[in-house]
Amino acid sequence: MQSSVFFKPALHTRSNQMATSFLSVEGLTQKYPSPESDELTVFENLNFKVNKGEFISIIGHSGCGKSTILNVLAGLDEASSGAVIMEGREVSGPSLDRGVVFQNYSLLPWLSALRNVTFAVESRYPEWSTEQVNEHAMKYLSLVGLNGGVEQRKPSQLSGGMRQRVSIARAFATQPKLLLLDEPFGALDALTRGTIQDELLKIWAGTNQTVFMITHDVDEAIYLSDRILLMSNGPYAKVAESVEIEIERPRSRSSIVDDPLYYDIRNHLVHFLTTRSKEFSELSSEQARDLPKTIRLSQKQPSKPRLIAS
Repeated sequence: MQSSVFFKPALHTRSNQMATSFLSVEGLTQKYPSPESDELTVFENLNFKVNKGEFISIIGHSGCGKSTILNVLAGLDEASSGAVIMEGREVSGPSLDRGVVFQNYSLLPWLSALRNVTFAVESRYPEWSTEQVNEHAMKYLSLVGLNGGVEQRKPSQLSGGMRQRVSIARAFATQPKLLLLDEPFGALDALTRGTIQDELLKIWAGTNQTVFMITHDVDEAIYLSDRILLMSNGPYAKVAESVEIEIERPRSRSSIVDDPLYYDIRNHLVHFLTTRSKEFSELSSEQARDLPKTIRLSQKQPSKPRLIAS
């Protein structure tokens, strides 16, 4: 078998960028009033860190609070207790330092693709000239393949994949320190999803931005991420494990499946989601005090390729 891309020198490295913690989630708990009891505790005492320049994905069953965590990180929601610390300051309310890409695109329908991006860029850089704003916006639209006149179309004239490209270009164009992705590819067909994932990685590779993404797709998480956070079932959900994805970058979609570590990681994730996520949800607060556990599957002998059905 020919050697795969994983054993070639990486085109970029993030080891220096990830030397210190950029984002710290400390004791985060979210409770809501419940008609069946006094309170519903969605998740409790979450603790994890994100390093600068890292691409983090979080996976868990519906109802475990993934989107709530993302909204708290974005400053769009407030936790019942605990704190989110970014660059030494507690997150409180929305900020242009934190950009969000939602599954439903959230574009302004009366504006063209270009104007959707320039509108955000103008808010970020009010001192820039119109020429600077347009040039900056077109740079990111071109990176996601929206140029040659397509940028003048309104959202209603674009396919779902094109709309999501606009949304991603807009988010990166404002150059947030933290980019939050809420299942950004969930509504797209497989071919379009794969293409936009590659475009996302291409932009991310050339920036210093930190990415935190929610996904239900195990293969997508492995392909894109530096680490994957695994959440136990709710209520009282916990971030149970932090799985390090030690498959070298740059990654190739066609050859990643030739890496034996890929199957070990994938099977570990699927086994957690199908079996162990429920076991973790039954742990007491005392037993869960040291979570999440760090998982490095490269430290064991890679197994022969074998898939557990997801």
